Amino acid sequence: MDTRVLGKVDYLPTYQAMQDYTSQRGPDTPDALWLCEHPPVFTQGLAGQADHLLMPGDIPVVQTDRGGQVTYHGPGQVMAYPLLDLRRTGYFVKEYVYRLEEAVIRTLAHYGVTGHRVAGAPGIYVRLDDPFGHAPLPQRPQKNQASDQEPDFTGLGKIAALGVKVSRHCTYHGLALNVAMDLEPYNRINPCGYAGLPTVDLSTMDVSVDWNDVAQVLGDKLRAHLQP
Repeated sequence: MDTRVLGKVDYLPTYQAMQDYTSQRGPDTPDALWLCEHPPVFTQGLAGQADHLLMPGDIPVVQTDRGGQVTYHGPGQVMAYPLLDLRRTGYFVKEYVYRLEEAVIRTLAHYGVTGHRVAGAPGIYVRLDDPFGHAPLPQRPQKNQASDQEPDFTGLGKIAALGVKVSRHCTYHGLALNVAMDLEPYNRINPCGYAGLPTVDLSTMDVSVDWNDVAQVLGDKLRAHLQP
């Protein structure tokens, strides 16, 4: 996997570059992983509802072709964009999302933080009162669970968001992991379509770590967990 740390780059040109890479790739095009951060921007998913964008103010809003609702990207957040041909990997989209989440969970564990999945809500969450505890969540996904169950975010904050696109079996967009951000812009939206969902970062939990360090660890975990 060709891994590139792009640093701070504008969202729109990066989005266009992902689309171009995906549309132009052939059977022998190598898979890639781009790691970067963006200036402040709200991005809206294909199914995004305008009423989840409360008061964007001076922050631009970009309509995208990823899944999901509105989210925020800004400095202090590691963006990871895996550009994979799923035909090579031998797994499907559901497994791909699981592996993305697992890479985030392992990255957080590297810093002593316990990440959790919540049934019905892609992304990774932490306990606000005990981010370092290991007890499983009652809200975790479980077998024989109704697929239309409303997510329960009681006591949780969201630390990583996912939004992916698959075109001709090839992935783009990806995930955002919050490291040390100005979290105020999340008050201007219903994050991922959920009113009042708290959003946190590693610094919220008094984990002081450099952006480049987290990008390196997350990149390593993604390369390991996205292997065929």
